[in-house]
Amino acid sequence: MASGSASDRLESLIDDLRVTPGDRSRLSRQPTEADFGMTKDEALVRLADTRSRIDVLQQRLYAESSRSVLLVIQAMDAAGKDGTIRNVLTGLNPAGIRVESFKAPAGPEAQHDYLWRVHRVCPRDGEITVFNRSHYEDVLVVRVKQFVPDAVWKRRYEHIRNFEQLLTDEGTTVVKVFLNVSKDEQARRFQERLDDPEKRWKFRHGDLADRALWPEFQSAYEDAIEETSTKACPWYVVPADSNSRRNMAVAEILRTTLERLDPAIPAAEAGLDGVKVV
Repeated sequence: MASGSASDRLESLIDDLRVTPGDRSRLSRQPTEADFGMTKDEALVRLADTRSRIDVLQQRLYAESSRSVLLVIQAMDAAGKDGTIRNVLTGLNPAGIRVESFKAPAGPEAQHDYLWRVHRVCPRDGEITVFNRSHYEDVLVVRVKQFVPDAVWKRRYEHIRNFEQLLTDEGTTVVKVFLNVSKDEQARRFQERLDDPEKRWKFRHGDLADRALWPEFQSAYEDAIEETSTKACPWYVVPADSNSRRNMAVAEILRTTLERLDPAIPAAEAGLDGVKVV
């Protein structure tokens, strides 16, 4: 994967995962398995190289301290949100990188509007923040499980578009990733969790209830992606049945985002040329 032409082809393949504003992404017709023209071992090598480049760019972003990046990751259960975040961020300088997870709102969170808890943990200048689940739960799970009336979640698409545009206008680049796992692969991973004492803690009975609502969740995701993929804040639908290619693809999306920002190291203080430390 070292040749320029191979890298260009990979970048083109990754770019094809971006959802064009206004398009409806029929998830059942989107691939859940893709090798991106490389073996598993090649994908692991590419991931390591890409992480090294992200590390350089992230440190420049942190030093520049005038812009930020928000990476949103959403998926069905067992698609690999935690594994993706761990593999993409492993080895990077923890300064300037933060991961935020969202569970059912409780306490003060439940006493405010649904975006209150989200806005308060958005990235500061110089940061890359990753959302493991996000404000999109408020047009997904609340819709599928009928926690709020239809009129409530339907109006939230506009709220979210405006919220993400606000972040963009104030210097945060928002990029959103849906990890597209197949129902068969989800079943395999659920069974693996149940059979492994080290992983069983991840499984809950509610996972099976949610799995029974697969068509409803897929429709909810399709609507959310169609309604909120914009030129400034795009969605990417990433095939997630292969862990190594999934991780590599998300890392490439983050790298490309940072490359386009092209953060720069601030100018050094004047008068440092020739200074000797004794």
